Parts: sequence; structure tokens; C-alpha cells
Amino acid sequence: MDPQGNAIGGGARIDGPSVQARDVHGGIHLHTSPAPPPARPPVPRQLLPVSAHFTDRKRDLAALDELAAAAPLIVVSGPAGVGKTALVSRWLRGPAGGEGGADRFPDGHLYADLRGHSPDGPAPPTEVLGQFLRALGVGQVPAELAEQTALWRSVTAGLRLAVMLDNAYTAAQARPLLPGGEGSLAVVTSRARLTGLRTDGAVFHQLGLLDREAAVELLTRGIGRERFERDEAAAGKVAELCGGLPLAVCLASARLASRPRQPVRAMADALARDQTRLAVLTIEGETAVQSALDGSYAVLDEEAARLYRRLGLLPMPVFDTCVAAAACAVSPEEADRALDALVEANLLEDIGPDTFRFHDLVRLHARGRATADESERTREETLRRVVDWHLATATEAQRRLTPAQAVLERDHLPPGLPVPFDDDAGALAWLDAHRTGLMAAARCAADHGWDGRAWQLVDAMWPLFLRLRPYDLWIEAHELGLAAARRAGHPAAERQMLNCGAIGLRGAGRTADAISWYERSLAAARAACDAREEGQALHGLGGCWRDAGRPREAVRHLEAAIEVWERCGYPRGAALARIILGEIALDAALDAGADSLSGAGSDPAPGAGPVPDTGPDGAPQPGRGARGAARAVRYFERAHAGLLAVRDPYDAARAQAFLGYAHALAGAYETGQAELDRAERTFAAAGAVHWQARALELSGRAAQAHADPETARRRYEASLALYTAAGSRDADRLRQRLDGLGQAGD
Repeated sequence: MDPQGNAIGGGARIDGPSVQARDVHGGIHLHTSPAPPPARPPVPRQLLPVSAHFTDRKRDLAALDELAAAAPLIVVSGPAGVGKTALVSRWLRGPAGGEGGADRFPDGHLYADLRGHSPDGPAPPTEVLGQFLRALGVGQVPAELAEQTALWRSVTAGLRLAVMLDNAYTAAQARPLLPGGEGSLAVVTSRARLTGLRTDGAVFHQLGLLDREAAVELLTRGIGRERFERDEAAAGKVAELCGGLPLAVCLASARLASRPRQPVRAMADALARDQTRLAVLTIEGETAVQSALDGSYAVLDEEAARLYRRLGLLPMPVFDTCVAAAACAVSPEEADRALDALVEANLLEDIGPDTFRFHDLVRLHARGRATADESERTREETLRRVVDWHLATATEAQRRLTPAQAVLERDHLPPGLPVPFDDDAGALAWLDAHRTGLMAAARCAADHGWDGRAWQLVDAMWPLFLRLRPYDLWIEAHELGLAAARRAGHPAAERQMLNCGAIGLRGAGRTADAISWYERSLAAARAACDAREEGQALHGLGGCWRDAGRPREAVRHLEAAIEVWERCGYPRGAALARIILGEIALDAALDAGADSLSGAGSDPAPGAGPVPDTGPDGAPQPGRGARGAARAVRYFERAHAGLLAVRDPYDAARAQAFLGYAHALAGAYETGQAELDRAERTFAAAGAVHWQARALELSGRAAQAHADPETARRRYEASLALYTAAGSRDADRLRQRLDGLGQAGD
């Protein structure tokens, strides 16, 4: 380099990012490295921790060893609170409760609470399959149970996993969750025997109550050997009154441990006198649980007791410190102290970082105490505060991630709690982690007649649906939100639910249902003289008709959408419509229907769709692509510029990806690849894995059409890795493309 002239020339070679301020001459070679493969997720180790007080069960552990040698599916059944979860968790972890189970199952331990006897009902298989697939690195989960089950079995076919399905209600609930292949083991726990799983090859183990000696030993570990020896007879009586139920023994010992000066005889006398029982629940004739729970509750301080009662009212199965703080209208620090007290008393389970849940029996008791000790007004205010906290926090995430969508009002009360994220990644992670709680809050709002809060919660969840695409939750939420908006008499919210719900239906492959929702939205928008919503419905119908293979209908609706939007001054919408028109132009030039980029699992957002570039024999056809590519370039250029002008970088990058592909087909290969590279980097920075993969795929297709098979292979392989990690059905198409490259080179 000349320090005076600042010029580069000759045979210089540049690797990596560089900045050149002035002249560049002849023979320069720029080398860039292919995008690194996505980081593999950590091996899941989800088993719950086992208490240090785990006692006896040697015969049960040995029996499980024998059963595991005979079959890959074991059902462990027994009464509630008998210790099924603790037993199976200890066994799967390996000898002495260590991590020896990692050697037996190197691909991980998966755990799910199926909530078989929860007051809110059993967990649907779709919810659990989504959790499992995401834990194994699958980012995009199909909407339908049959497709989820097929993907689950495919992903697990070659793995050695231990899958623990806790608290199952029926055999039908557990059956779709069984892993594929021969190297994995599934263990199902249930209060029922689940004999229906015998047809699936299950073997069975019935877990009984502790005998007196084991129950006394468990109590002794909780209260200490010295205290036990001071009154062995009374300790034996306490163990006897607990009926051999480990839950009851642990709760009794926790109460004694919290009152070190109380004689064990006082606990025995209290249990003998208290004849009340948990409402509508009897456990195999054993009734000590109610007594133990009442006793443990009675020794809580005022703050912990209040939190215990109010957490029992919650509609969500798990919760964190902020939810607890909202329930009691206290600070997170105060809530954290009360949560610690409940965990210490064995009334609450700590199942992960800032994540808690009740045992089913304890939750019933807590709810009963709330009914008895709190007024109806207090109970309603508790639920309203929890709903409002979810709504307020989700709204902050929506305003950060998709500000163009956050246009409808909110009427929640300020929760007075800090927002638990401070950047885009944190906002999306919060929505993802709280998807079950958000949906539970929406259902709770609808059940209590808080219809405004119900549809607003659904609306606030939009970034979750758009970025992560949980189609089953997306559709359920918008069905609930649509009904709530109608009951609330809010036409604008009703149209929002119809439009956004239709996008989910389209993405799930339910094109006919999506068309129906869009047509209803169009009629409602025209009745309300709402031009912007009218354009949105027309735009959605254009995309649906394209998916249905009717491009003329698609163009008619898209051009109508542009006309409406330009008339009312909404340039972003017009730009989005031009993306689809550009794709249709490519379709027409390359014989629409020869190939499909979007396919059944593709992006539901406006602009997704097929961009074929091969002939009937699958060979690239660059000459045919060039005939219509110039027209497509004009559409994409206008769309890209329009979206940048309204500060929508995400959708601008989508237009840029298609623009690069169209440039390449029109003959400007280097220009096209540069545009595709810029779009791919934008998607990578935003965490938009699906669109990052699509940009790489388009780049590979452009290279293939340009007779550059090595570049095509590198881009296809990078795209395939991303599609596979996201669980996209597009991965199958990428494998076919790679196979086609191999055949072409043979």
C-alpha cells in the first residue's frame, strides 16, 4: 500500500473485513469465509433435583433396573405424593443420585410434567412436544399433532435419550410423546396404572407407600437424629399418622424443623386431632396430607402465608418471582423472601432458575386456603394484577420488537414492577419462556369477562408468533382473542384478530381457513371505512391465492391493496405487497409450480412464497429465469427502498434477499450475491433463523444457475444446518438440492 496515495494494486490478497479509502487497482482478490454452522444446543439434562432426604426404595430401584433390560417403556404408578417423581429421577440419574445416567443416555434427559391431575387439566401433547423439540435444537415446530409426532420420532430415531413423562393422565396423553428408535428409554409416572400402554410394549411398576421403618427414617433425616432419639415413640406416631406417604412425612418434618423447640409429641397430638381432609381428594384411603399441609401452613409467617394462598389462585402451572410479586402487590425482593420460605417449608418446588411450581396436592390446599381466608374481591384483584403484569410486560416486548404492530390501546393497570429485559434478544426470550403463562393469563381474562385484556394479551404476543411461529398456540390465541374482541364490541380489535390469525392459519398450511378469515376481515374493514385494514385483508388474500396456485387472483388482490394503501398513505403496506408481486413475476418467468421455495412450513408473513428456478427435470434454467427477472427486480427495488424509508429493516432485508436473487437470474450475478450476503447478515443479527436460511438457499440457487456448484454446495449446506436446527420442513428440500448437485457432478 502507498502511504501517500493510499492505493492497493498488483496481486494483493485481502482476507477478512477491510476498509479502503481511495484507489484500488487490478488483480485484487477478496476472500470471505462461509457462515459458521449454528451453535449446537447443550445436551438437555432436565431431570428434577432429588432431595438429600431420599430414603429407602432399594427394591424399587432394583426392579426398575430389571424392567429397563426388558423394555424401552416403563410405567411407574402409585398414589399422589408417594414419591414416583423422586424415585424415577433418582434412578435415571444413576447410582447414588449422581450423574451416571449421562453415560447411559449421552443425548440427554428430557422431563415434562403432564399435569394429569392439575385443576387446569392435563397438558396437551402439542405443548410438551414443542418443549422437547426445542430442547433438542428444533426451532420451528409444526402446528398439528400428527406432524409434531412424526418430527419428534424422526429427530429421536438415532438418539439415546431418557424421557420422563411425569403425572400422566391417560395412555393417550403419553403415547404421542414416546421417542422413536431403539436406543431411548421412556418412563411414565401416573396415579393411574395406564394399562392401555401395554399395546405399546410397556412394562409396569406399582410404587407403594413407605413402610413404618422407612417413614421413620425419612422423618429422622428431616428433624435430626438427636431430636428423634429424645422421643422415638412420638416420632413413630407422626410417621404412622402420615400414612407412609413421603409427601406427608416431608411436610411434617418441615413443620417440626421450623419449630425446633416444639416437642415431637405436639406434632403427633396435632395430627391425631385434625380430621379435616383436602377437598374432593382422597389418596388410596390415606388422609394425612391435609393435616400435614394445614400444619405447615399454620407456622408460616404472614408474608409467606399470604403468598401461598394467592399463588394457589394462579391459572398458570409455573411462575417466577415477578408473577409472585404481582400476585401480592409487593416488590420482587419481598416476593423472593416469601418464596424462599415456601421452598424451605417444602410447600413449593424450585424447578429451575427463578421458576417454581406447586405439587398438585399442595396447590389444591393453597387454593382452598385462599377461598377460606381471602375475600372474593381480594381473589379477583390478585388475578387481575397477575393478568395485568403479563399484559404490561408483553406490551413492552411488542413495542420494542414490532412497533408497527403496536397500534391498539391498552387498558391494564400499571403493575409497578421492573421490565425483565433491556434489549431485543431479552424481550423475545421472555416471550418464549412465558408463552404458557401468557396463554393462561389470556384464558383467565376471558373466563372472568375481562375481554379487553384477553384480546390485548393476544395482540401483545405478536412478536412471539411472528419470530418463533408456534402455530398451534398462534391459532388458539387468535380464536380466543377474536371471540373476546367481539364480546367487547371492539371492531378494530376484531379486525386485528382476523388479520393476524389468518397469517397463522396460512403459515400452518390451512389456506382455505386463512382465506375465510381474510374475507371476513375485508368485509368488516369496508363496513368500517378503514382503508388500512382493507388493504391488509386484500394483501393477505393475495398471498393466500398465490399459495393456492391462482396467480391472477393473487395479482388482482395485491394491486388493489397497493391502490388502497397508497390512497390512504400507508407506504409500508404497499412495499410489502410489491414483494409478493415480485415473487409472482419470477414465478411466471420460471414456469410457476416447477419448484417451491416456501413449501408447507415456510414463513407465514407477507411476502413468502415459491420462487422456482428449475425446469421439469430439475436442472437450472438461467436463461428462462432472466426473461422475467428484470421485471421482478423493479418490484423488489421499490419494495426495498420503501421499507427502508419507513424504518422496517427486517422486511427490507426480505425484499433485499429476493432482489439479490432476481439480479443474479437477470445476469448481474456478483451484484445479486452481494445483496444476498447483506440480507443474510441482517437476518443473522436479528436472530431470524428461518429467513437467514432462506437467504443462503437463494444464494445457493443463484450460484447453481450460474454454474458455480462449489459455492452452491457451501450455501446449501449452511442453509440446511439452519433449517434443521429450526425444525423446518424446508430441510428436506435442501437435502434434495444437495443430492441433485452430487448427481450433477457424477
